[in-house]
Amino acid sequence: MPRVLVDAAAVPADRGALIRYVDGLVSGLDRAGADLVVVCQRADAGKYERLAPSARVMPGPVAITNRAARLAWEQTGVPLLARQAGAQVIHAPYYSIPLRSGLPTVVTVHDVTWFTDPEQHGAVKASFFRSATRTAVRHANRVIVPSKATREELVRVLAADPTRIDVAYHGVDQTLFHPPTDLERRRSAERCGLHGRPYVAFLGALDPRKNVPNLIRGFAAAVKNLDEPPALVLGGGVHEDDVDAACREVEATVKVVRPGYLGVPDLAGFLGGAVVVAFPSRGEGFGLPVLEAMACGAPVLTTHRTSLPEVGGDAVAYTEPDADSIATALGQLLASPDRRLRLQEAGLARAREFTWEASVEAHLSSYQRAIE
Repeated sequence: MPRVLVDAAAVPADRGALIRYVDGLVSGLDRAGADLVVVCQRADAGKYERLAPSARVMPGPVAITNRAARLAWEQTGVPLLARQAGAQVIHAPYYSIPLRSGLPTVVTVHDVTWFTDPEQHGAVKASFFRSATRTAVRHANRVIVPSKATREELVRVLAADPTRIDVAYHGVDQTLFHPPTDLERRRSAERCGLHGRPYVAFLGALDPRKNVPNLIRGFAAAVKNLDEPPALVLGGGVHEDDVDAACREVEATVKVVRPGYLGVPDLAGFLGGAVVVAFPSRGEGFGLPVLEAMACGAPVLTTHRTSLPEVGGDAVAYTEPDADSIATALGQLLASPDRRLRLQEAGLARAREFTWEASVEAHLSSYQRAIE
């Protein structure tokens, strides 16, 4: 196996699913016996030493907690550490890469919605990621994407060379994401202040692409005539103005709970304890919350957009992203315990097909191609 340096310092700590991708990959590479070097922020050194006990963990300077400083250091500091460690290939798991490292470089491009749906992102943010993605795709030896849909969009939007793009599906850690115990369910419900009330769950950043305002409106319509309606719990770390506006639109009897960021130890209870997990995103590079919800035994409602059918297959329910469609599809699920049970069973079986072992194998093959 080649000695690979994974730049885990590149992923901001608050990027939920991206952190779980990097952590799952690093841990899986270590279990597979990879010759691994992990560059990270100083605060994360202990975590990566636990996740990958056989790896060499190399913390960067304190200053790289600032994004601008990290981007500058990425061009000089990462190549220096790679040479010191004798790395043969660098893997940048988050869009941007060192351009003059003198080593083969692999980059993960998670999605291309910065190009296809720029209005779903802030103008400055979308401009930055478009530039970083173009540069990385042009200069990296190999590009890893988490789905066939993302590969197709990358080829279509940027005329990327498909022979240099490798698909590596994410895995799911069954020790973290599993059908929860009663204690895990109660703990998560207490964390959200539900006091035994059933709930529909959403997990993810509350940015425009996730379509949370339409979920709120659709949920309100779906439960308005129920005698004992569930709550809607929005698990995510960012609150957007349009989410606030949608919450103000619904009647006071509609309970919307916003607990903020939920730590990974809370997620099995949160997802597996939900009546339905609703993830009506307008587009994803992969859709890790859908996979994690299935692994926790939750019936899932999502959209038939981009990569989401690759993840959900026939084991989830689908809706269009508009509020009326969400209301109809969610209402049907809430009214059908038998259908929810079938989705739970199908989702558990499908989630078992997505392993970090398979993802690691695909990554290792990409590293070897980059060297060759």
